[in-house]
Amino acid sequence: MSDRLPRLLALVPYLLARPGIRVVEAAADFDVSEKQLRKDLELLWMCGLPGYGPGDLIDLSFEGDTITVAFDAGMSRPLRLTGAEATALLVALRALGETPGVDGEAVRRAVAKIEAAAGQAQPAGVVVGLGVREGADTAEARRIVQGALTAQKALRLKYYTASKDAITERTVDPMRLLIVEGRSYLEAWCRRADAVRLFRLDRIDEVTQLDEHAAPPPYAEPTDVSAGLFTPQPDQLVATIVLEPDVRWIAEYYPVEHVEELEGGRVRVRMRYADRSWMIRLLLGQGGEVHVESPPDLAQALRERAAEALRMAGHLPVG
Repeated sequence: MSDRLPRLLALVPYLLARPGIRVVEAAADFDVSEKQLRKDLELLWMCGLPGYGPGDLIDLSFEGDTITVAFDAGMSRPLRLTGAEATALLVALRALGETPGVDGEAVRRAVAKIEAAAGQAQPAGVVVGLGVREGADTAEARRIVQGALTAQKALRLKYYTASKDAITERTVDPMRLLIVEGRSYLEAWCRRADAVRLFRLDRIDEVTQLDEHAAPPPYAEPTDVSAGLFTPQPDQLVATIVLEPDVRWIAEYYPVEHVEELEGGRVRVRMRYADRSWMIRLLLGQGGEVHVESPPDLAQALRERAAEALRMAGHLPVG
């Protein structure tokens, strides 16, 4: 049942607030039969904390026809969306709402409820908006892309590639819109690359629908994003860096691996890059808010470039 997971998530805090409640009353509150509620409770008995031993699982106590939670395994509060989760959900819902065949009114009601509640969302440690609409440029790009998909027309893009810090012009044949890890992407056959490519909507500088028909070649395969968006390449370099709180946005804007929370709001990440000079420019622009742990040659190059910049600025007046 599609509503079972939300009910399971809500059951433990509900029961904690009502110790000794009768099964019939709880079933009525959740609008399910007593038989279904007992099945839910039997499933909860098998849920808990990693380790999943006797002391890690949710423990329920039955006395006659009443229920009491003996161990909640940390599920003591009703589910609340974080800021990042609320934003990702809103982006996905808006894309769904504009998809042909979907009940747009139902989606709009859901969006309104989430936006109303998003102000109570707790920050997740990354810089995101809490339930705000996407930028005007991105919304306009989405409108044009969706129109081209519906009309089966080709597109001309000006696209910013973050890993190369460059803007390129491309003509593409749209295939589909995707929501991956809270981001919106256009999947299309890129005539410049002669391959299928994913284009992040918020990195499209300009987009124009062309008169010509979109015609991806028959061998253009959809991208498999089941294991994540980015596949490591053998020729990519890897840096381990520590980000101070003010520059945690880097971990949100660029693809990173193995995110590790540290004290004081800092975060350690592994970041892949193809061009070392681009990586140096990115890190140098953050002042002292980024610390390179590896590789040693990147850290040394960054120190040398910073020292050179200080020498060149030595003649400038201070204050």
